[in-house]
Amino acid sequence: MITLKVLHTTTYRFNEHVHLLPHRLMLRPRESRELRLISSNVTVTPHAALTWAHDVFGNAIATATFQMTASNLVIASVAELQLDAVAWPVFDIAVSAMSYPFRYSDDDWTDLGALALPQFSDTAGVLRSWAQMFVRGSRTDTLSLLKDLSVGVSEAVRYQSREDEGTQTPVETLNRGWGSCRDFAMLFTEAARMLGFGARIVSGYLYNPEQQSVGSSNAGSTHAWAEVFVPGAGWITFDPTNRSLGGLNLIPVAVARDIRQTIPVSGSFVGSIGAFAGMSVEVLVTS
Repeated sequence: MITLKVLHTTTYRFNEHVHLLPHRLMLRPRESRELRLISSNVTVTPHAALTWAHDVFGNAIATATFQMTASNLVIASVAELQLDAVAWPVFDIAVSAMSYPFRYSDDDWTDLGALALPQFSDTAGVLRSWAQMFVRGSRTDTLSLLKDLSVGVSEAVRYQSREDEGTQTPVETLNRGWGSCRDFAMLFTEAARMLGFGARIVSGYLYNPEQQSVGSSNAGSTHAWAEVFVPGAGWITFDPTNRSLGGLNLIPVAVARDIRQTIPVSGSFVGSIGAFAGMSVEVLVTS
């Protein structure tokens, strides 16, 4: 078990005083069997009223409402937590799901819903054909298949940080041969769905003390990965960017069907054309 502190600061700069509309904040880490949240505090400058709720996935969402104009907006989150993920997890997969293909129970299939359905167009069958390459026979070990798929993403796609917003479609990522961690995660998730698995996107932070993991140039950064639901084992974590299995050094904040649903800070303002001067994001993860 390791105790970590996560500092996440987002700063917006304007060339004039603007009227800030409500902002949606997704910054509180998700508690689980492997993550115990000791404290979490979000501060907003200028002052904002914060109201909290949970979205359909159970993520903690804060809405910041402002009463004054401002030329700068600073949103700072400080979280302290204990992480208890192991380096080499063992998964107790149900006998019925040890070999692929398998059938989810009727209840599981109903509850997985859209998480088990492809979300992007693949009219030419590019992604489906690519995903099928990892199925080694009529009966394939399920966990080995998913491991191969995760490694296959990093073999097919070169990591490249992207500062622009949004995510490439999985087919775009395959065709271009490069992408960021969120593109890797979306490609893996969508390929798993093509094979009939229930899968979801996870966003949060990567703790990288040795600076050996891909996706962070410092000891910590924001990061995206994926989880696949396998009967018996439940949600299994895959980080295709780093070819890793399990939640070691990963701090989840949000799970969702699509990466667009996991943006840490989103909102708008009212001002003149050219009022926006820029933004910066600083993330620090320390033990």
